[in-house]
Amino acid sequence: MNTSITFRHLDDPDDWTRAFDIMKELRPHLTDADAFRVQMRRQREESYRLLAACDDDRAILGLAGYRTQTNTLYGRFVYLDDLVVTARLQRSGIGAQLLDKVREIARHSHCAHFVLDTGLHMALAQRFYYRNGLLAKGMHFVDALAGKDTEAPR
Repeated sequence: MNTSITFRHLDDPDDWTRAFDIMKELRPHLTDADAFRVQMRRQREESYRLLAACDDDRAILGLAGYRTQTNTLYGRFVYLDDLVVTARLQRSGIGAQLLDKVREIARHSHCAHFVLDTGLHMALAQRFYYRNGLLAKGMHFVDALAGKDTEAPR
């Protein structure tokens, strides 16, 4: 890939609309751009940031969604919710660049850790994370509460 890549945060609904098709590649359950914008607004209120890798024409090539949190296990840390590069550019190095940018944001925010989860069935993603310096430290357990009188993702 010979184009230069720039990174910028997507903070408004028009940007989120532009990001929808790429995010949908990672999260195929997302089917409605309007609902995605509502979700992004809600997550933004909870400290979520969406970082885009863009080409010279400002087309979005990849996304990294993250948030800064604090807990008793990690102290202050950045949690990477989403990392996706458009299918045609996977294995181009953009994913590693996005990962490095978010890790740099964590360091500049004086975070003690950089954390993410990936599915047990996602061997390629696991290899990518290992190659990029992340180590598996545990398992993530989930109880799907949808239908149990709680709000489900929209």
